[in-house]
Amino acid sequence: GVTGSSGKTGTKDLLATVLADAGPTIAPRGSFNNELGLPMTILSADESTRFLVLEMGARGKGHIEYLASIARPDIGIVLNVGTAHVGEFGGVDQVAQAKGELVLALPPMATAVLNADDPRVARMANLADARVRTFGFDEAADVRIADVALDAMARPHFTLSAGGNSAAVAMKVSGEHYAMNAAAVAAAGLAAGLELTDIAQSLSASQQTSNWRMEVTQTHDDTIVVNDAYNANPESMAAALKAVVAIKAGLEPGAHSWAVLGEMRELGAQSNALHETIGRLAAELGIDRIVGIGKAVEPLTQAAAVAGLVEGEAVLVPDIEAALTILRVGVAPGDVVLVKASRAVGLEDIALALIDEHGGAA
Repeated sequence: GVTGSSGKTGTKDLLATVLADAGPTIAPRGSFNNELGLPMTILSADESTRFLVLEMGARGKGHIEYLASIARPDIGIVLNVGTAHVGEFGGVDQVAQAKGELVLALPPMATAVLNADDPRVARMANLADARVRTFGFDEAADVRIADVALDAMARPHFTLSAGGNSAAVAMKVSGEHYAMNAAAVAAAGLAAGLELTDIAQSLSASQQTSNWRMEVTQTHDDTIVVNDAYNANPESMAAALKAVVAIKAGLEPGAHSWAVLGEMRELGAQSNALHETIGRLAAELGIDRIVGIGKAVEPLTQAAAVAGLVEGEAVLVPDIEAALTILRVGVAPGDVVLVKASRAVGLEDIALALIDEHGGAA
């Protein structure tokens, strides 16, 4: 079972690839992670299935407890506790309680895989009747990440260490945050009986299999489009912005970084403040142009302007067509463009249009 405020689907995809190299594996399509999608995934398994990977989402107390009662995991991963759906839960502490339901559901012979770098997740060890295996940058983590470097497409290369052994990983997916996802997968894989060297080899070969999650496309005129439009919360938004800045660092002088951003939904009373935080972060990271879409994103563009972007560098538009009008004129060959928002905003249309208008995928 895999849960967390962000990174569930990417981690699930990596885990499915790693386990499939060791035996017949069933995993969800896309984000089938609720009371409908989880049973549908289970019903895909048969007598030949060795590993069943289940993504477990929640928008309130008791949701993960219920999902875990349908299929009680032998290994449960908690990636992080953040602000995704915080408006639905009522606060980050309530989010932590919901994610902790997975740990509480694990029987004594199971294994809880916990993020050593997230204090709220690390404290879930106190809830566990199961064995606990930790992952992260923390020196005390059972599976430790070290020596992270990003290539020209912001794909992380790093070393994983566990039990006195170490192995190098060179990932094919973009974003430094994937190093943490990979460490969680490694900890789960070790708990399932796999060897670290085999896990590292599978991670290095893994591709992103779910649509519109950090899909990096280089077009025929060398424009780079990062389609991360499947969903958004403050933590995943920050990770995507950092990846785009890393990609720009390897581009030709004069290239610009663009962030086309829609609303992060289900943030409740904290929505304005959290959008402002992302706007300030974008400016501080050095994003050159921000196009915000929809009234809810106005705090983001305003905060970016206050933090240093001048007139015309952070603009707010009402809809997708208005955004495309700006992008068709402004995005030059060789620029890098991030497209990201919550699922209901539908910004993947912008990413697909940009790829088409810049000559298609190279």
